[in-house]
Amino acid sequence: MTALAANVVPNVGLDIGALPVAATNGDTAPCGSGTFLYVKNTNAAACVVTLATPGQIDGRLAIADSTFSVGANTGIGLIPLIASLYADPTTGLATATYSVTSGVTVAVVRVP
Repeated sequence: MTALAANVVPNVGLDIGALPVAATNGDTAPCGSGTFLYVKNTNAAACVVTLATPGQIDGRLAIADSTFSVGANTGIGLIPLIASLYADPTTGLATATYSVTSGVTVAVVRVP
């Protein structure tokens, strides 16, 4: 598990190519307006990213986790980290897991 930090995109832009780190199951990330999980997949298999949704409806019905598919070999995904959906009520962080981690790198970017 890695605690990913948000990289704020300045007005002059940001080369996000150098930011990603190896994905580990259980990565945590800040959420909020303009905050995204960047996923790059060079694995021969597609990578399914699962974001935990800790909320409940009516205080008893669990909301299903969200899944996003990032294509094989050169796939890139940009997933919004919406606080109302993904923020853990205790930590305020989103938690991500991946169907494959070999060849998968991730970063969190925030656009002000």
